[in-house]
Amino acid sequence: MTPCPGESVTAMPPIKRRYLPSLGAFATFEIAAKHLSFTLAAKELNVTQGAVSQQIRLLERALEVPLFVRKHNALELTPEGAGLFHAVTAGLDTISAAVSVLAGDEGPQTVTISATDAMASYWLKPLIDSFRLDHPGIGFVVLASDADDTLRNYSEVDIAILCGNERCEVGEELHFLFQEIAQPVCSPGFLAEHGPFDAADDLNQVNLLHLHDRHWSADAIGWQPLGWAEWFRAQGAEWAKAPSSLSTNKVSLLMNATLKGEGVMLGWHHMVRPAIADGQLVFAHPAPITAGRGNFLNCRKKSLKRAGVGAFVEHVLAALRAQGQG
Repeated sequence: MTPCPGESVTAMPPIKRRYLPSLGAFATFEIAAKHLSFTLAAKELNVTQGAVSQQIRLLERALEVPLFVRKHNALELTPEGAGLFHAVTAGLDTISAAVSVLAGDEGPQTVTISATDAMASYWLKPLIDSFRLDHPGIGFVVLASDADDTLRNYSEVDIAILCGNERCEVGEELHFLFQEIAQPVCSPGFLAEHGPFDAADDLNQVNLLHLHDRHWSADAIGWQPLGWAEWFRAQGAEWAKAPSSLSTNKVSLLMNATLKGEGVMLGWHHMVRPAIADGQLVFAHPAPITAGRGNFLNCRKKSLKRAGVGAFVEHVLAALRAQGQG
């Protein structure tokens, strides 16, 4: 700025940067803070848990402030740690973006998504297939598990499919997808041979395929069951719990058995919609049931800056709008 005549100019003192620990120490801290676990941080970094713990102790010593509250089998960020976590995340994102510009790299044409097994197979994969018809150059990495809820926290995951309460952290963007609704379904042949099922209790007379309790207690699921007991109760009836030809913790096994005409399963609307549309399955009873919980698309904001990720998110939301769910 040009000074006015007669006005003196005071030079701004140079910004002094105190000694900073290594960038690697801050990167390790960010991963440990994200997981709130030195063990999971070590797994992601492919080093030992002791190496992570040692690096965090050295960082705390250099900064002369505790970053974590260490409890029995648990970690919590101190207020100073929480502030540093947000600053380090923003700083590393800025550095990564600058390096990409210098390298002329617009970002890898790969979208990485985490989900439960059934969501990945019956809801996500058809959307990936339809998206790639117009975007054949974009690849996908799908990390599917009913046993590992920490997959969503891994740094390479761009999008996480979540069910239950809304969970959104700093640097994330959350989109509501749909309510979780289930309804009895079977093959057309099974309905013709054993139906119709006009009353809820009529279903107690046939083979009911159902999810085992182990499914609902899996670490990546861990929410209240939505099974035959809940469905019958909602209809003012009671599940007889007759022996079933198949009880399993895997939705895919139930789907295969139902498609083969072995019995009736509770089909989640978002998973059975394609099979209903092409006539492979039909609704065995008109009454649906909802658990009162929603499904969400959780996106990393820095990932959305990549054209492929942003385009896929819009493809998903457009598909839901076309189905009257968005």
